[in-house]
Amino acid sequence: MNSPALPRATLVLMCGRSFSGKSTVAVQLALDLDAEIVSLDSINEERGLFGGQGISVEEWIRTNDEAARRVSRLVRNGRHVVLDDTSSPRFLRDNWRALAADATVAFVLVYVDAPDQVRRERLLKNRQQPKRDDVLDEVMIGHLETFQPPEPDEEYLATSSSAEEMCSLVAAVRRVISDA
Repeated sequence: MNSPALPRATLVLMCGRSFSGKSTVAVQLALDLDAEIVSLDSINEERGLFGGQGISVEEWIRTNDEAARRVSRLVRNGRHVVLDDTSSPRFLRDNWRALAADATVAFVLVYVDAPDQVRRERLLKNRQQPKRDDVLDEVMIGHLETFQPPEPDEEYLATSSSAEEMCSLVAAVRRVISDA
C-alpha cells in the first residue's frame, strides 16, 4: 500500500474507545505514511503504568506531556506521526490540533468506531489470549461512560477498523494531507 512521500510533516491523531482497533489502524497508517507511532499506552508502560488497571489523572497528564514532547520533536524534524490514544475528552484533541498548528504541520483526526459487540468480543478474546494488557471491567465501564466521540464541528475521518475500510481510509488520509 506504500505510496509516494507526502509533502510535509503530519500529525494523525487516533480517537476511539478501548478495543476499537485504533492500534491496528495506527500501524497500517504508519506503514503507509512512513510515520512514527507515538503510543500513550507505550509511554505508560515505559513509566511502569498500565492504563487498563487504572491511572490517576496526574499520571495521565505526565504521560500526555511526554507524548507532546515526542510528537513536537518528530514533526518539527519533518516526520509524520501517528498518535495512538483514545483522544477523549475533546480538550485533548483540541490540544493536539493546537500543537500541529503551532508546528505548522497537517493534522488529521481518525475516529475508529467499532460496534460495542465487536469491542467486547476483542476484550474477552484478549483475556483468553493476551496480546495487550487487560482492561479491568471497572476501568472499561468508566472509560465508556466518559468517552467523548468527535463532535459535529470537528473534521475527522471515521472507520470501523475493518480490513475492507483500511485501504479507503489510508487513501482518505493521504487526500486530506495533500490538500492541507
